[in-house]
Amino acid sequence: MKQEPLWSGLALVGALQARVSGALARQATGVSIDTRTLQPGDLFVAIKGEARDGHEFVNAAFEKGAAAAVIDEEHARELAGAGPLFVVKDVQHSLELLGMRARDRTAAFIAAITGSVGKTSTKDMTRLMLAHFGATHASVASYNNQWGVPLSLARMPASSRFGVFEIGMNHAGEIAGLVAQVRPHVAVVTRVAPVHLEHFASLEAIADAKAEIFGGLEGGVAIINRDDAEYERLAEAAAPYAGHVLDFGEAEGAQARLLSYKQIDGGCEIEAEILGRRLSYLIGAPGKHIALNSLAALLIAVSFDLDLEEAAAALVDFAPPKGRGQRETLPVDEGDFTLIDESYNANPTSMRAALELLAATAPRAGGRRIAVLGDMLELGPEGGNLHAALAEDVAHAKVDLLFTAGPLMQQLYYAAPEAMRAAHRATALEVEEPVLAAIRSGDVVMIKGSNGSRMSKIVAAAKAKFAPEMAS
Repeated sequence: MKQEPLWSGLALVGALQARVSGALARQATGVSIDTRTLQPGDLFVAIKGEARDGHEFVNAAFEKGAAAAVIDEEHARELAGAGPLFVVKDVQHSLELLGMRARDRTAAFIAAITGSVGKTSTKDMTRLMLAHFGATHASVASYNNQWGVPLSLARMPASSRFGVFEIGMNHAGEIAGLVAQVRPHVAVVTRVAPVHLEHFASLEAIADAKAEIFGGLEGGVAIINRDDAEYERLAEAAAPYAGHVLDFGEAEGAQARLLSYKQIDGGCEIEAEILGRRLSYLIGAPGKHIALNSLAALLIAVSFDLDLEEAAAALVDFAPPKGRGQRETLPVDEGDFTLIDESYNANPTSMRAALELLAATAPRAGGRRIAVLGDMLELGPEGGNLHAALAEDVAHAKVDLLFTAGPLMQQLYYAAPEAMRAAHRATALEVEEPVLAAIRSGDVVMIKGSNGSRMSKIVAAAKAKFAPEMAS
């Protein structure tokens, strides 16, 4: 099937504020900043990253079939003749201009989602639900930073009925700049938690940074976690911008309230009350944190005047992405074991949620609960204490074997009950061997840590050892 053009060449000249070098590209069917994932017909945008400069890959982009490339004036002479070029003063700025032009030309209903935890799963649930009602465009993976947000906008077809964008931050002021590009009709803060504390003086400061998302609203809807300690602060920050402020949680009085949660094989059963309407539905992934975030997604559906029951019914097809609670059954001698991959990221709040999920997952006959935990990063000077404070949570989760990796996790290892301590090592690579040697039939193995702690390597090693055909 012939792919419809995303951008015409003439539209790109104006949107990028570019001059043309070489032939004018007729059209682009996509936008890419990475030659590894570039598809024929894409517009390649030569972003300068922390490690590499995209201008180094322009020729490779054309070899893979790029329709054109966006480059800066500094590289225009050396790249002349490589292919159709849009030459601009600043590539990052022009990508932002392209994203904002995409936002201007669409009549789509737009939702923007941020939060210390839960923003990706909420975005994915929302995308899944909205797709049942019309063409839906959403950020892929966790494209939520200074290049990911404009790139996601630039990829949005003009004909989209809905758009869902994830917005992240490490410092104050970052969300304000990104949400000004997205200009959502609905803005969500899933949760405020002690994340990036090395850049913030307090939890209140993190809440203020997250609340910047409401500044992009023009009389739209703000959705806030009623159970959050910073709820009142967030609601006050939303009031000047939002025509309506809705909330979700377990607290009495929440407009979207979780009434009951039951974990079942491969998912959970939910009873909820949404704006006075009782609702029962299934989610295709377990975890109370997933259930709570589904309430925020349902409030987005209500805000867009969609059928609530139909929206909720779509959630049975939800599955967590790689590294965010994905479950697999792997063979082992005389049986199999369950691997829970939580290796993408970690902070105290998400770590507690993962341990709750482990506690709710019963090992099979002869099996044990095994927690393999790596450092939670960017927690500032209190990082060691925040790790040690998880000792009560691992005990409550009835962990049988605790493996830890990293200097910060050492604090938890020696604060945890001695009977569960299996091994601590300085790195994920070093703890890999004792973890794999310990696994036996019936076990439930949960692996979690910040992305920088490289716990995903242990996940990959487990697949390579026990199910080589699944390893990637």
